[in-house]
Amino acid sequence: MLGNESENENTEKSKVRVVSRSEARLTGISREALIALHETDGVGRITIASILLYGASKGNGSLRHVSDFLAGDWRDMGLSARQATAAVASFRQEAAERRYRKLEERDIQVITYLDDEYPELLFHISDPPWVIYYKGNWELVSHPAIAIVGTRLATGYGRKVAEDLGAGCAQRMAVVSGFARGIDTAAHLGALRAPYGTIAVLAGGVDNCYPPENKALYRDLVHAGLLISESPPDTILRPGLFPMRNRIIVGLSLGVIVVEAAKKSGALITADLALGYNRDVFVVPGQITSPRSKGALEYFRKGAQPVLDESDIFDAYAHRLPSISASPVPVEATAERGIPTENLTPDELLLYELLLERACSIDELANQSGMTFGHLHSVLLSLLIKRRIHQQPGSVYHVL
Repeated sequence: MLGNESENENTEKSKVRVVSRSEARLTGISREALIALHETDGVGRITIASILLYGASKGNGSLRHVSDFLAGDWRDMGLSARQATAAVASFRQEAAERRYRKLEERDIQVITYLDDEYPELLFHISDPPWVIYYKGNWELVSHPAIAIVGTRLATGYGRKVAEDLGAGCAQRMAVVSGFARGIDTAAHLGALRAPYGTIAVLAGGVDNCYPPENKALYRDLVHAGLLISESPPDTILRPGLFPMRNRIIVGLSLGVIVVEAAKKSGALITADLALGYNRDVFVVPGQITSPRSKGALEYFRKGAQPVLDESDIFDAYAHRLPSISASPVPVEATAERGIPTENLTPDELLLYELLLERACSIDELANQSGMTFGHLHSVLLSLLIKRRIHQQPGSVYHVL
């Protein structure tokens, strides 16, 4: 299963080269078999690369009947005894049926490295994922994309800039981010209902909303965006999955915009990956005295380009972007979801529809609704009792 290779195995196999799709297809391995290997305990992406390279060296169709392999056959390809036993178990009919039922019950779709629909840009990184699970509109990966990342502990300035950049860039590009608190969430919210939409790359499985306070955003992305992950359903979230997620964020994107990032921010891992994958890095200028900006600002010394608004991004990729007139029609998430609004008073419905757009503070709701604070509190309390909304710390509300 993803990420379960031991450190010794990773060190020993770290020089395994990239397997081209033509080589993988030459082996005759099926997409179902690739998924089975991907979900095998103790078998990670480097081991799968070794298996495919072994198969390619043996000639056309060498892995066509991989589901019938015995433990000894797997050991001949370099797997340990434990890995070989797990592989045999993963290819049993009952295991395959369990995988299929789980995906069907949770409405999860799968794209593999063998498929024509696999994102073209991902082929050009050094460690592309073998399997991608998704919910939502897969067509979004066919658009040019820009990543927007930054700290989870964003300032108000950072969140505003990220949301504005998300909305602006998504007029002509898909916006990719990591669904984390702070900058990522703001970028998704800004881009969600713009013409080219937004793609969230999750560290855990697409069947699990993390962080939990993004439940409303998660639901919106299922209906009007795209959620993808390399992690199989029911994956237990652990720290090592986040850097692996970051390489997919970069791999899907022409470049990466860093909005705010402290010196040890995880967003800088994404920026470093972008440099390593020969992708562009852009930085939003921030205060040089702000700890939340210092890590990002250091990338100007590495050649990062400044970004003031989406026009800087459009200028950088003018030759690769569609014209504004060619923009697709945005998906109206609220119309498709069919979320019941019965038993809501007109004032409750007004607030509910405002919160469907994005989470709001009580001050924002007062400004947008025109209600007095006393009446607003009463309506919000009624929505809370009816379990239509949830209150976060800081008197911020979002729909359930």
